[in-house]
Amino acid sequence: MLKVTGSAMPRAVFLLPITVFAADGETEPPGLLLRDELSLYTAPPQKSQYVEPEAGQLEQSVATLRKSTEPYTEWCQGIYNKIKPRVQSFVKCGNDTYAYLKKPPKDFYPRAGVIGFTGVLGLFLARGSRLKKLFYPVGLMTVSASLYYPEQAAAIAKSSGDSVYERAVQSYAALEKMVMHQRKAEKGTDFETKP
Repeated sequence: MLKVTGSAMPRAVFLLPITVFAADGETEPPGLLLRDELSLYTAPPQKSQYVEPEAGQLEQSVATLRKSTEPYTEWCQGIYNKIKPRVQSFVKCGNDTYAYLKKPPKDFYPRAGVIGFTGVLGLFLARGSRLKKLFYPVGLMTVSASLYYPEQAAAIAKSSGDSVYERAVQSYAALEKMVMHQRKAEKGTDFETKP
């Protein structure tokens, strides 16, 4: 006869109706089973394989749309990558200007007023040609700004003077090269026509 005992919940076992059958003494009890032999712990054999689902009409239309718009999106990304640094520098300049104007140095606004007034005066004096309307205001504003900010004006004049000198030397070299090439071409044609 088998004896049923419960150690985890001994009182609850008495409340459950359990029927215990007696075993014949002729059959031998089976040997100990391993954990892997129990069906609870064994996993079913894996015979599954991944099957690619067929693309539906919506997926196909989205794929063709992507392929057709890919050159345009690449072009837009290229333009964006070219413009982005310029926009960032423009925004930085605007932020720096705002911070400068928020706490300006002493006598900044009167100086800016005088420089602006000389520009308007240049427009008033530049009656006639369009070149006068361009050069008079810019020239008068440059002169008045250089009176208020002589150190910065000297630095700008020096750097711009150096760049103007470099450009003049480059243009002179290019002009000399063209003239020498033209003279050689004329001499070469003279020799060919003489014999």
